[in-house]
Amino acid sequence: MKAYIIRKLLMLIPILIGVSLCIFLIMQLIPGDVVSGMLGIEENPELRAQLEKKFGLDQPLYKQYWNWISKAARGDFGRSFRTDKEIFPEIINRFKITFQLTIMAVIISWIIAIPLGIISALKRNTWIDGVVRFIALLGVSVPNFALATLAILFLSKKFNYYPPVGYVNFTAAPLKNLEIMLLPSLTLGAIMAGSIMRMTRSSLLEVLNQDFIKTVKAKGASEKVVLFVHAFKSALIPIITLVGMQIGSLLGGAVVTEQIFSIPGLGQMALTGINQRDFPVVQGCVLFIAFVNVMINLIVDILYTYIDPRISLKAGR
Repeated sequence: MKAYIIRKLLMLIPILIGVSLCIFLIMQLIPGDVVSGMLGIEENPELRAQLEKKFGLDQPLYKQYWNWISKAARGDFGRSFRTDKEIFPEIINRFKITFQLTIMAVIISWIIAIPLGIISALKRNTWIDGVVRFIALLGVSVPNFALATLAILFLSKKFNYYPPVGYVNFTAAPLKNLEIMLLPSLTLGAIMAGSIMRMTRSSLLEVLNQDFIKTVKAKGASEKVVLFVHAFKSALIPIITLVGMQIGSLLGGAVVTEQIFSIPGLGQMALTGINQRDFPVVQGCVLFIAFVNVMINLIVDILYTYIDPRISLKAGR
């Protein structure tokens, strides 16, 4: 186990180098630059040269990249071109918000998807199964921004309820925080639930047809024991894999939902950085998200061994 974790952590190095190089080059290819945006109509060669020297943009690209990545390796993501604030503390603050949104969305998706997926598998090829599969198809098909917009319109027209705008820290006002985060979490959770529902159904059907389930039934085990102790536990592997991928994608991909509900998360920070051509901010956000994704994959791999003891990480499987 320790050897596997160390090997995975060592794999972080080439992955993060590759990600950092890609995002650095992509940012250089984006039309426009931060200096022109900051100077506006007052731009002149002298002021431009001063700002380029201040930000290090007058250096060759390979030097710019080395200066940034060498500092990032020590946990120093630099300062924002626009605000002159340190980027790493701001990333952590924004990440906490996005992480809360993600965890709430995952909990909601499991509450919706797992029971319906189990019911769909147990009632295979019945009208109940058809209804559940239709709901799952809607969850997979409807974009999160469309569902978010429709939810706001429905609540405002039908119940005269308008979701609160802005963000309040959970420690400052827990109830207000949950009120702000509930609707965006429901939106994301409902979208996630479609995929989890389908995966739960297909995985459970596959496990229920295996020989060891027939053996357990032959020994006189009750339906609940067969389902929850043996079948569902074995079906969890692909479900957890999917959820791990969804968590990783939400941590950096909830930007649309964050924009709609005015939540100052990590995705909104990256989007603002792109619009303002604030290279260090975007590069720092992407690098941090890549690191978190690798960590999530490692946690998922470790969970496999606890769910199914037959899986061994010693050989890297």
